[in-house]
Amino acid sequence: MKKGMRLLILLALFVLMLPSITMAGSLKEGGVAGTPGEWWIGESPSSITSSKHPILFVHGLNSSSTTWTNNNDMDETAFAAGYETSFIDLYPTKNMWDNGAMLAQKIKEISDHFGEKVVVVAHSKGGIDTQAALVHYGADPYVERVITLSSPHYGSQLADLAYSSWAGWLSGILGSKNDATYSLQTGYMDYYRSVTDDHPNVLHTPIYTLGGTKWGSFGSSLYWGGLYLSAYGSNDGAVTVKSSRLPYATEIKVGNWNHTTIKEGSSTFSLFEDYLSESVYSFANFQAKAMGIEEGNTRDSEQNVNSYIHGGSYKGTTQETIVVEPDVDAITIDWISDQPETTIHLTSPNGKAHTTFSVDKDETEYLNGAYHHSTTIKNPTSGKWTLLAENKRTEHFLLDVTYTSPLNTFLTTTINNGTVHINSKDHKIKVKADMTVSYYKKGKLKEVKVNNNMSKNSYRLPNLGEGIYNMTVNMKGTVDQHPFERTMVQSVYVDKNGQLFGH
Repeated sequence: MKKGMRLLILLALFVLMLPSITMAGSLKEGGVAGTPGEWWIGESPSSITSSKHPILFVHGLNSSSTTWTNNNDMDETAFAAGYETSFIDLYPTKNMWDNGAMLAQKIKEISDHFGEKVVVVAHSKGGIDTQAALVHYGADPYVERVITLSSPHYGSQLADLAYSSWAGWLSGILGSKNDATYSLQTGYMDYYRSVTDDHPNVLHTPIYTLGGTKWGSFGSSLYWGGLYLSAYGSNDGAVTVKSSRLPYATEIKVGNWNHTTIKEGSSTFSLFEDYLSESVYSFANFQAKAMGIEEGNTRDSEQNVNSYIHGGSYKGTTQETIVVEPDVDAITIDWISDQPETTIHLTSPNGKAHTTFSVDKDETEYLNGAYHHSTTIKNPTSGKWTLLAENKRTEHFLLDVTYTSPLNTFLTTTINNGTVHINSKDHKIKVKADMTVSYYKKGKLKEVKVNNNMSKNSYRLPNLGEGIYNMTVNMKGTVDQHPFERTMVQSVYVDKNGQLFGH
């Protein structure tokens, strides 16, 4: 009987302990990707200096905690330098609000584990999730400072493209249309900056930034991303340098990294290591007060147009026409597909065949899993080129043609007071355009508006209510009587009060 009582008492104690066991369940063994909210501790150095803050590494879009350990020496570099480390798994496809709320709770847990504040090192969207946790969800008492590695603080035009009318065929089938990509559209991020940069908590935690200017090798997804983003300035294949900056942050460096190498320990740790210790004091908040939060906004009101975009789906064969105006230095053709075995035949206006296309699988954030079939033609013959694609399976594709051409500097678009304008800076340029507006509310496509003839090359956006308006403008025209084609993709966000962001 006494033995039975002991068992009952032990069982009761075990049951009483279950809540605390469950609460501690977010701390897991490291080395593998975990479920969102789980975090793990890196190998502890034999000697720990009190002046060195523990580091929390935060991953980006469509990623996991293993981004710092698989094919990356960041964890080893931090260990060799004598730092305690921790790594967390966020929701890979959720927005900054969901990730920020969860991250704020976990930052407190991690800070309690170490018994002091942590320094957050965040890659890409992880920097936005971290700032949401600090500013909107109360994590700032547990963070000494934040270092962002190519974070798209103002969004990415690649997110705009993923939600465009032409890319929707492909991004939908790849699963690229998710809450995270939706929130990174430039229009929505302009709104996010307005509610974050004016928040009273924004200056509590100093932020340091790094940005990159290198693309991947030719044919790779980062090379294509770099080409597409080149119309918006220097970039690392996924994020522009402008977007990696914040007006009240301290920029450590802009360097020769692409979006992958910027998070590698051997590439950047030595540059931000000085900002991991107690001895560093940031003047970022004083800079912000002097500059004014409203200064330094990286969005440009005028955008150059250097690409032609088309997309859809087919089975068997499909044909596309690519128009090349005179004096083009080069064209890069990228057939982005959900299929790797596509056969592509490219024929110039004079009948010359081009059949050499490199094939590379996309491992980036916005069209992950797609296949890039690409080639570059230098000094292409002007006129109409023909691209014939063949595939026995149903194929979803996005055709992107990027032009290196004098026309790029003379053809721009602007958005003023809700009206889209096409501007030609040379009287020899004549252009007509149609425009498709895809209206999304809370991530769901609600309505598509098509204007087949933009009167005087301007179009007033429809008033459909709160949400994101993703715009695709298809331009056809002539320059000195020679035909050309271009496409512009951009987004704006309208809040519940009718205020427009992203113009």
